[in-house]
Amino acid sequence: MDWGNVTAQDLIDALREVDWSSPPRPLPEFFSRFTVPRSSAKWNNRFKCNLYYYRTNYFILIVLIVGLGFLRRPVSILAAVLTALSMAFLNDSFAGTFSEKVTRTVRQFSPHLAAKMRPPLTPVIRGRPSTKRIVHICGRPRWVFVVMFSSVSFILWYVSCGLLTVLWALAVALLAILLHASFRTPNLKARLNTFREEFRAVWRNYSEL
Repeated sequence: MDWGNVTAQDLIDALREVDWSSPPRPLPEFFSRFTVPRSSAKWNNRFKCNLYYYRTNYFILIVLIVGLGFLRRPVSILAAVLTALSMAFLNDSFAGTFSEKVTRTVRQFSPHLAAKMRPPLTPVIRGRPSTKRIVHICGRPRWVFVVMFSSVSFILWYVSCGLLTVLWALAVALLAILLHASFRTPNLKARLNTFREEFRAVWRNYSEL
């Protein structure tokens, strides 16, 4: 896969649609081999490849660094969790899995309420399903939960006075991710994984046609 032709928007769309439930890469592989890229083009390809391949590891790294900054502030930890959830809801796979698990849990106590939490049916236009698919969480559009969780987390950040701390923690985490993605040499497994994801994308587009 030629990562030089992948734009930033393509990478963001791929991270939004990809399944994040996969386990993180093992630590020996994560800290295996580091080399300096020989050119800016190679650095660009390496950075995009590692960012996509080690996405779960990077997400855990951000959570750990932010969590260490708020060991003595439980309100800030709650705000960080809500912020992470509001960001995770932007991923289609996580939003669907979260909605399914919550609906399944509610069904055990109230089947009637669980029936109302089902997503609406996809509209059919001229005998074909509409291509504009709106992701729903517990029967409501995704943006409702994103706005709600983001608003509550912002209030908690303001009350705990930990906004400056989280900015420093995020800066350290992003710097660590930047250094790792820039100097970690992509291995064969990473390249095969990108080819597999590329095939899935092509097959999905073919199926839609």
